[in-house]
Amino acid sequence: MTSIGEALVAQLSERGVDCVFGIPGVHTIELYRGLAASGIRHVTPRHEQGAGFMADGYARVSGQPGVAFVITGPGLTNTLTAMGQARADSVPMLVVSGVNKLSTLGLGMGHLHELPDQRALARNVALVSERVESADDLTPMLAQAFAPFQSGRPGPTHLEIPLDIAGAPFTATPLTDTPPVRPSPDPSQIEQAAALLAEARAPLILAGGGVRKAGTALRAFAEKLGAPVVQTVNARGLMFEHPLGVPASPSLQATRTLIEEADVVLALGTELGPTDYDMYANGTMPQMPSLIRIDLCPEQLSRHPATLAILGDAATALEALDSLIAEGNTAPNGAERADRTRRAAFEEIGPDMRALSDVLAAARQAVPGAIMVGDSAQPIYAGNLYYDHDRPGGWFNAATGFGALGYGIPAAIGAALAAPDTPVLCITGDGGAQFSLPELMCAVDEKLPICFVIWNNHGYQEIATSMQSAGVSVVGCDPTPPDFEGVAGSCGMPFWRCGPTPEEVAEALRAATSSNGPTMIEIQADLPPCPQNK
Repeated sequence: MTSIGEALVAQLSERGVDCVFGIPGVHTIELYRGLAASGIRHVTPRHEQGAGFMADGYARVSGQPGVAFVITGPGLTNTLTAMGQARADSVPMLVVSGVNKLSTLGLGMGHLHELPDQRALARNVALVSERVESADDLTPMLAQAFAPFQSGRPGPTHLEIPLDIAGAPFTATPLTDTPPVRPSPDPSQIEQAAALLAEARAPLILAGGGVRKAGTALRAFAEKLGAPVVQTVNARGLMFEHPLGVPASPSLQATRTLIEEADVVLALGTELGPTDYDMYANGTMPQMPSLIRIDLCPEQLSRHPATLAILGDAATALEALDSLIAEGNTAPNGAERADRTRRAAFEEIGPDMRALSDVLAAARQAVPGAIMVGDSAQPIYAGNLYYDHDRPGGWFNAATGFGALGYGIPAAIGAALAAPDTPVLCITGDGGAQFSLPELMCAVDEKLPICFVIWNNHGYQEIATSMQSAGVSVVGCDPTPPDFEGVAGSCGMPFWRCGPTPEEVAEALRAATSSNGPTMIEIQADLPPCPQNK
């Protein structure tokens, strides 16, 4: 007879899940009973946080939810950080955890991995958290866990199955759930938006992560309007080298000026959050007197005043708007406005950040079409300020939103599994890399084409600079980095070391990416260790 754990795996497979990240434990053995025969690939990270970050990277690249299996207690708490990053960036992720026997929950008897209320903890981060308490619960609760991936703004969801329930017989009658439907934009609001945009002489589009799967429609509509397109971090790559593209942070004054000069702003799939629009924390947003917002999340639409707030999918709304805008209605000077902003923004970021952005451009040219996955490292900060990528959805990192350090290495592994024929560059600092170095062996096990690029400036240089700027004595910013050549050697990875110039980085990348499997490059940033005031 099929068990509940086996039925879970079968239903995941029916929903198109083809990869699961997890570390087996005594509290999840029954979830693994049917896994080997299911055809679902199992990938073993070295830490549950890594499982969550891998699921995140996999979801961003594949467009399908990333799935993680973790044990009760520390397994789930280790994964919560990754769930927090997924929540901030609207990444579809399902975490299936074990939990102690149903009859023991909440009693505080000291069972292994016991928490007072594990599901209450998960509910603070997950969009949905459910507990399967009987065979009849499994199918409807799994449907609830998948619903946000199909109908609204996605994020992490959680399903827990008690130790004794996972192995119990699955006696429920199979149910066919009807997938939820994404909300369609209100036609009358679309007509109002089209009328405003048709009359605009200086229109502007703000593109967020919610539009990254609709690049073709975005480019066509921007061209019809003659509207520059400012891309947030999660939208980079949508307008690569396009005359209307502005691959610059909307926190920069040059970009803010462009926004404030617009007579109509169309914001697509962007939460207008401060890590994109106010990263310098001055407490202000660009002024937008005529703002049209389109988003899948009603709560998100209510958080900023707008002339029109349209609930719906960005791609569907773009197609509807495009059908109502006449050809030849192009506003003048759109490409000139975009070009002026690009030049001013690049100048504004200063020589150090410009040099780092040039390194990223050299990397893009050396490995065209690569997926670049980043941690909170100086080249990533520079790229988030100004960088134009050549692949839609191919530039993402954890330096915005939740901002979890240690994201880069495992997320790159998930990305490579989702796109096995695509080169993946993981860009992380020596400090951030040390959060998740053990996951390198997962890349080795899976023989993934990832080049791990370590920007070694001997500590938390960005934090040290911030402390100095605030007049605070710098403490705790000089963790000694390991011998990265030795680390690579212990993992059996080919290793290169180079300086921080674009030419040296490009040469190293061309050599590294010509090898099969994972490789490592250490970029010696030639910066002194963080100063310490003893």
